[in-house]
Amino acid sequence: MDSKRKMDSPESNVLTRSSPFPDEVLERVLGLVKSHKDRSSVSLVCKDWYNAERWSRTHVFIGNCYSVSPEIVARRFPNIRSVTLKGKPRFSDFNLVPLNWGADIHAWLVVFASKYPLLEELRLKRMTVTDESLEFLATTFTNFKALSLLSCDGFSTDGLAAIATHCKNMTELDIQENGIDDLGGGWLSCFPENFTSLEVLNFANLSSDVSFDALEKLVSRCRSLKFLKVNKNITLEQLQRLLECAPQLTELGTGSFHQELTTRQYAELESAFNNCKNLNTLSGLWEATPLYLPVLYPACTNLTFLNLSDAALQSGELAKLLAYCPNLQRLWVLDTVEDKGLEAVGSSCPLLEELRVFPADPYEQDVVHGVTEMGFVAVSYGCPRLHYVLYFCRQMTNAAVATIVKNCPDFTHFRLCVMNPGEPDYLTNEPMDEAFGAVVKNCTKLQRLAVSGLLTDLTFEYIGKYAKNLETLSVAFAGSSDWGMQCVLSGCSKLRKLEIRDCPFGNEALLSGLEKYESMRSLWMSACNVTMNACRRLAKQMPRLNVEVMKDEESDDSQADKVYVYRSVAGPRRDAPPFVLTL
Repeated sequence: MDSKRKMDSPESNVLTRSSPFPDEVLERVLGLVKSHKDRSSVSLVCKDWYNAERWSRTHVFIGNCYSVSPEIVARRFPNIRSVTLKGKPRFSDFNLVPLNWGADIHAWLVVFASKYPLLEELRLKRMTVTDESLEFLATTFTNFKALSLLSCDGFSTDGLAAIATHCKNMTELDIQENGIDDLGGGWLSCFPENFTSLEVLNFANLSSDVSFDALEKLVSRCRSLKFLKVNKNITLEQLQRLLECAPQLTELGTGSFHQELTTRQYAELESAFNNCKNLNTLSGLWEATPLYLPVLYPACTNLTFLNLSDAALQSGELAKLLAYCPNLQRLWVLDTVEDKGLEAVGSSCPLLEELRVFPADPYEQDVVHGVTEMGFVAVSYGCPRLHYVLYFCRQMTNAAVATIVKNCPDFTHFRLCVMNPGEPDYLTNEPMDEAFGAVVKNCTKLQRLAVSGLLTDLTFEYIGKYAKNLETLSVAFAGSSDWGMQCVLSGCSKLRKLEIRDCPFGNEALLSGLEKYESMRSLWMSACNVTMNACRRLAKQMPRLNVEVMKDEESDDSQADKVYVYRSVAGPRRDAPPFVLTL
């Protein structure tokens, strides 16, 4: 290691003993360690390990863009090639974070331009990204290869055009669930005619027609393309032509699955799917009809992930499809499949590890379809490997949940969303406390939990007592008093994120976490009983925390409507809008 590296000094809490390994060997070995947590632990062993980890790290993950500044990141890690960065709190997905709140990527890009000129990958979630930032990215980083934007906003298809025009080595362009201003499909024609490096292309959430001629030529040229998700405007006939160009695909998101096909077109589409021998992920299938679903069957044998969250299938249609998917490990469906469809999941998918059931009409009260506790129980009997669930329903019972976690005790993620707030066990009219008590008692590996239904403080006593590996807890319309939140904060030693909305928790609950918040990533509280004075007290006693309160014009000056608390080594953020008060 050169003299410059030897002079680098780690944080004061790093041990100063030296490593018995030569510097070059140590850096080579640490280069093989990919886990963020493991690398962080390695850096605390001693000074030499700190420096070796610092110089060998090429990827950095930042779970909160305000927890650190780009300047601090660049000083700590001089050789970064890939950055994953998250911005707004998760409750922004439910429109609880005001517009223009922040999390703009541009200040980061300016620093990266001088410190990381060889940056290759940028993966952003819930960040604000403008067209100007995308053009700056495309024209500044000459070796840039991969861009992933998930739930971001602020940009248009003009920004995508800049990426397509200037990024000559692009391997990945992944645009998911963004608030994008779709100005037309011309951006896809901006890839140069000699461009051949693309491996991942996802524009499923764009609404405009793209030039199919440009898309077909692009797919034909990029022989390494493995991941393709198109938008719903791509027809079945066009899909067949794309599949003929790229039979090597491993992940496919189709367009609309509803149009009139001749007998010849149907046979050609079926043949194209039959030639996709490597397909392991399938999504899209907008407006799928029973008439054309059978063309998928030949390609289903090796599927491990089937995403039907855009396809309102009925139970019989799902059952027939699943019969051809013996290796399925992940399944996303709409509640239009009803309990009968979930019974088919239980009987056809013994290897299933993840299930997500979304509501087709989340805001419709008088829904005649949907899933209940019976479908969930049926899945638990047939899928013993299940460890991740997101389940939207309108009724549930304590007994059903107890049966589910008895059948599947390895849950790491359990997110049960009873859509009517404060809904009790519909058979006994009792609170749902025992349901979640059963979850935390039986599922010792539980890392993420979302609770719902009629819940008292007893639920949170159970969580604090038994959920010792819990890292993320989401709570809405639940609890009786401050005691519930106090139990969680005092009992869950590994808790990193706590998200609370519309709960009776107040000042005493907030201040009970004084010693806890510095070890957490963040706390969100909205529509609770927290005052500005309590927030000021928290900020005063814990100066290394950023305590932010979001106010609106109609709010009481003494009340803290939306509170966001997070640890930061960068101090208060410099771009807070007027409605965000940093205490």
